[in-house]
Amino acid sequence: MKSTVVNVLLIASVLSPAAAFAQAGKTTPTTATYIMKEDIDKVGATEQSQRTRDENVKIVDLGYENFALGIIHRGSTRTPAPPAAGDGGAAAQAPSCGRAMATLPPGGTPGGITHDFQTEGYIITSGGGTMFTDGYIVNGRHNNQNPQGGPNGPTCGGMAYDVKNVAVMVGDVVIVPPGVVHGWSDIPEHVDYLSFRPSQNILQGGWVNPTIAK
Repeated sequence: MKSTVVNVLLIASVLSPAAAFAQAGKTTPTTATYIMKEDIDKVGATEQSQRTRDENVKIVDLGYENFALGIIHRGSTRTPAPPAAGDGGAAAQAPSCGRAMATLPPGGTPGGITHDFQTEGYIITSGGGTMFTDGYIVNGRHNNQNPQGGPNGPTCGGMAYDVKNVAVMVGDVVIVPPGVVHGWSDIPEHVDYLSFRPSQNILQGGWVNPTIAK
């Protein structure tokens, strides 16, 4: 079942009108890319000692867009996080995003994010938890950083409202379009998942994670 879902996501990502290539003035790729389990496991192993880690394994140039495979590890949300290091006020100076409100709505879920251009397709491979999606962010801060390897390009983050909470476990798939709020409201122990990321060339095609670069 898991292999079928992954194959469907991969096939869907590359089926696009040929006109897109002509408009972009690029050459249609003629070779396939293999990302072996061994390499995915190597990158994932480096994440396990960290509370939260999200990084791409490889970014493939498809001509009309780039397609990245990422792997993410998140530890339990029930364990208090260590105090955050100071950022010299950088967060306060970041551009605002989301809905601007002088008076906040009741409730709210911390840790909501949206990606400006990046679509993400998740498949849970280990652990699980409660994910929140949809809704909107209020008085968020925009991150314009766009490193070569991602993982996601420009992102808005902040308190989210009117979200939908859904429990997910191994084998479940979630597809998050650009601009859609998402995050995790509860992770009892941990969650690990692969992320399939087609994007509008916002990351560097051909990039390979340093852990597996040869």
